[in-house]
Amino acid sequence: MVKKNVKEQLKALELPVIAAPMFLVSGIELVVEGCKSGVATTFPLLNARTSEALEEWMQTITTQLEEAEQTNQTVAPWGVNLVVHKSNDRYDADVELIKKYQPPIVITSLGKPTDIAKIVHEYGGLVFSDVISVKHAKKAMEANIDGLVLVCNGAGGHGGMLHPMAFVHEVKQFFDGLIILSGAISHGQDILAAEVMGADLAYMGTRFIATEESMASDAYKKMLLEAEAKDIIYTDKLSGVHANFILQSILNAGIDPQNLQKPEQLEIVHKADDEAKAWKDIWSAGHGVGGIHEILPVAELVKKLREEYEETIDRVIDKKQKKISLK
Repeated sequence: MVKKNVKEQLKALELPVIAAPMFLVSGIELVVEGCKSGVATTFPLLNARTSEALEEWMQTITTQLEEAEQTNQTVAPWGVNLVVHKSNDRYDADVELIKKYQPPIVITSLGKPTDIAKIVHEYGGLVFSDVISVKHAKKAMEANIDGLVLVCNGAGGHGGMLHPMAFVHEVKQFFDGLIILSGAISHGQDILAAEVMGADLAYMGTRFIATEESMASDAYKKMLLEAEAKDIIYTDKLSGVHANFILQSILNAGIDPQNLQKPEQLEIVHKADDEAKAWKDIWSAGHGVGGIHEILPVAELVKKLREEYEETIDRVIDKKQKKISLK
């Protein structure tokens, strides 16, 4: 059983952030360094290309984080992303490894997480479901999940279309669990803004692509630094599911962005084999790319985000005090 209260761990984070699971980007190094730096960090199970590789990943992550804790280092909880859609042919095998290694956080996508929620709750973990609409949020609630990841307009990967303010306010009318907000969050100010809007945690993906520990190629990271919000295309005509992609990567793949053809059948590209071309050759990012200008080690990025976050709080307090003194 998970010995620690995961919800209390998340509430006690110095920086209220979950580093999102990114397909073909999040790996062992990113997870370990992220957790050691004080932010909950996750990875998609299918980033490990076989069940054997996944077990090695999970064993390495748990061992390294346990070793860090033994040196009295505060370590944030780690987590995994499980695709619960029927197209995930590795679902059963991955669930068995979840039972064995008991990740504190399991984030589900592309389906209703009823069965996995029961399993994770048995060992004391938390289950979050990522959703792009109020309809999906209500369906996920039926599975007794602990939190909702609201994937808003501008998020990398499978982003939604709703404005974060509208999405948060509407969901909070019927859901009293944890709210994790996603969508163009790249700076410490953005993290604080997410909290002010009513979210418990910020969900950051794109910003962590441009880290030394991410599995993204050097070319991917370079393209990310050069991109602006206008260079992000939202389409379902590459993978069958609406997602945000970098325009230049589409052009580099020899595809005319003005003549994209939707797949004949819905194809969930998160497969365990190497055929995920829409993600391997065409790269995803969110609208926050325009504010990313450097590649940093994860520890330095988290330190920078924390400084921006605290400086923003101080600035808000200072403004408030000045207004009071003028009365």
